[in-house]
Amino acid sequence: MRTAQELFEELNSYDESVRIEAKKASEVGRSIMETICAFSNEPDLGGGYVLLGAVRKGFDENGLPHYEPENITNPDKIQTDIANQCASVFNVRIRPQIETDVVDGKTVVVVKVDEAPASQKPIYFEKRGLPQGAFRRIGPTDQNCTEEDLPIFYSSADDYETAIVKGSSLDDIDENAVSYYRRLRKQVNPLAEELSYDDTDLLLALKACEKNRSGDVVLTNAGLIVFGKSMSLRRLMPALRVDYIRVSGNRWVESSDKRFEYTIDMRGAFILLANRAVNAITDDLPKGFELKDGELQASTPIDIPNDTLREAIVNALMHRSFRVNRPIQIIRYSNRLEISNPGFSLKSPEHLGEPGSELRNPYISAIFHDTNLAETKGSGIRSMREQMKMAHLMPPTFESNRETNSFTIRLLLHHLLGEDDIKWLASFAHFDLSNEQRLSLIFVRELGAIDNITYRQLNSDITSRKATFDLHRMCQEGLFELRGQRRNAYYIAGQEFVRLNSRGDDLNSRANGLNGRADEKMYGGDGEMYRADGEMCRADGEMCRADGEMCRADGEMCRANGEMCRADILPLVLQERIKKIGKRAASSEIRSLIIELCTFAPFGIAGLAQLLNRDMKALRYHYINPLLKQGKLFYTIPEMLNHPNQKYTTKKKQ
Repeated sequence: MRTAQELFEELNSYDESVRIEAKKASEVGRSIMETICAFSNEPDLGGGYVLLGAVRKGFDENGLPHYEPENITNPDKIQTDIANQCASVFNVRIRPQIETDVVDGKTVVVVKVDEAPASQKPIYFEKRGLPQGAFRRIGPTDQNCTEEDLPIFYSSADDYETAIVKGSSLDDIDENAVSYYRRLRKQVNPLAEELSYDDTDLLLALKACEKNRSGDVVLTNAGLIVFGKSMSLRRLMPALRVDYIRVSGNRWVESSDKRFEYTIDMRGAFILLANRAVNAITDDLPKGFELKDGELQASTPIDIPNDTLREAIVNALMHRSFRVNRPIQIIRYSNRLEISNPGFSLKSPEHLGEPGSELRNPYISAIFHDTNLAETKGSGIRSMREQMKMAHLMPPTFESNRETNSFTIRLLLHHLLGEDDIKWLASFAHFDLSNEQRLSLIFVRELGAIDNITYRQLNSDITSRKATFDLHRMCQEGLFELRGQRRNAYYIAGQEFVRLNSRGDDLNSRANGLNGRADEKMYGGDGEMYRADGEMCRADGEMCRADGEMCRADGEMCRANGEMCRADILPLVLQERIKKIGKRAASSEIRSLIIELCTFAPFGIAGLAQLLNRDMKALRYHYINPLLKQGKLFYTIPEMLNHPNQKYTTKKKQ
């Protein structure tokens, strides 16, 4: 059990997190019990800590939170109330560890909540029932469960892999996949005992099949996934595939007539699918061309190391969640490659790349590890970082999102870091920036924004405090501008970034960066248009005001990101519905209206809050987040959830 001092140190470095909740706690109220419920329920989290007597006193000069202990005068009563309520208000008894501690001479209480066994989940308030009485831990918040959340509680990860696939048989096994496993396994260990087995016994040893009560051999989910024929997978697991999508430009376009240049749908045994996916990417990646002295044949090296691509794809295959009927997506933009799989990382983003792995699919992972298709002992991410560094490429970045239940690896392409980019960085030489700060300039130029966790991935040795200090300094220099607060903070191009980027003698025209133009307007990576003086303007040439509002030619007002925020520019039907919405409107009515608005046009949280006359935080937690979970709303920029131009739409990114 961690000490209160350790918890305070983490709070002052990272703020509240998915595993730590700070409470003032003059008494044990509903909020504390909801947090205990969420820690007990959240799958694969391992529980969490509630620190009672911790009060945030603001932020320091680097933007980090500052928590101080506040003396609890009745610690015995607090402990007794927590223990009694944990034993009585839920459908099953919860037994947290509760201890008092002293920090700076003040008494605080530490509550350690263990994750409940799978057989007991979901834990819920008995009087409220399901699903509203159950809570999940999403980031630093406690979220009410919905009907869509409940299925994840009713079976464990191990049960899924070893569960028998109804209607399957050995006829569904791809003999090529089994032969490929034998060949790879022999290369790793020629004396491996399982190589002497026949195919049936080999599959039994790998938990790829089982004998049913009648004595017939049938496949498990793991066996069908790793060794199944394409036709069998299409029949029994229709959503289990890998989609390779080629997109023109550096952003997803929601145009109905041309979303992407082309797509390849790949289906088959996972042990074979890894090579096929790697080949699809490498065939499409830009190649270099070099004819060395004395050689007759030119070489065309692949920009991204082949081992990095393979590790990224294998990571998506073996760590994906098979409970989500969504394919793995590999999206090839003009400036980057994104590999996204269903299933958030079981390791927190801060610890990605550290030794040790947490396996969602242990049997499938074992097959990949035994054949050396995947790195062992959780070293895959560290290996990818080292390989990209040796190739003088931007390090890969990773995004794990519990809310959308997804994990994304991003690889910026090598050709963006050529001679022109070195010249571009030379414009910023007088700022005396570190290597990571220079890389962050390129990252913002290509993707429009960066946040603390992404900055730390540029160098795995950087701490959260150091990342905040570096980014804060770039804000002071005018290179970046801070948007959002706490864990929702992100950084976009500042006025100095825009000014230097507009100098035509330093820049080449770049379709996906911030491009200098003869008319002194520049297009940013976020899709907005800027002038050389840093002011933002619309594509139609209208100018923003100093207060961030945007003037349109027709006199209507918009926000700086182009989002509509007045009801009188909406269709009359929506205008009438908005007028009828009161403070006590039914939740279902508000949800329906949000969906209608986002069907009409993408809206950000600020625009929705203004139109509906609701508090932004309450609107997000009570309406937007549940609609996202239910698949009724989608992010317009899922590549970076904290992007300054993030909005919500009813059109799913394909």
